[in-house]
Amino acid sequence: MLRVGFVPGVEPDRFGRRWRSGGRAARLELIPVPLSRQSAVLAEREVDMCFVRLPLTSPELPELHLVNLWEERPTAVVGTENVLSLHEELTLADLAEDPEIAPEHDDDAADRIAVVASGVGHARLPLSLARLHHRKDVVHREITDAESTHIALAWPTSEDDDVRQDFVATVRGRTPRSSR
Repeated sequence: MLRVGFVPGVEPDRFGRRWRSGGRAARLELIPVPLSRQSAVLAEREVDMCFVRLPLTSPELPELHLVNLWEERPTAVVGTENVLSLHEELTLADLAEDPEIAPEHDDDAADRIAVVASGVGHARLPLSLARLHHRKDVVHREITDAESTHIALAWPTSEDDDVRQDFVATVRGRTPRSSR
């Protein structure tokens, strides 16, 4: 059994399908993990590997392998009545006069979007979270000059084995017939 966690916004189904289609001996279990617990599930060995949103910050984390996978574009979520919704894309200067609904904790994206939907300000989120929590009374617009976030696959270096390396190969699109 290979237990792989994933934070909100990551859609691991395609990797699961590739894994199962490869006829591997280890069964794959995909486990949703709140963003606030991404470090804890690795430190406490609740999962074998985890798709994480960087950076990982926790003093109790073991030494980890980190495989950077992709960047997430930064977006601003605004209400459909907000004048900023008329733009195709935004800059940080465009957002300067509009109040930002700042995060109170790591797992409050849906709550912040609900506030924005009521007509108050904007929320800055990675594109994957904006899509995950989409509502018909809000829109998301890319922020062209803001920093991206990054998704990586993480697992303890002390727990490296052929099964985990095979999963990394699967995530990177390698098949049993392709070479490293």
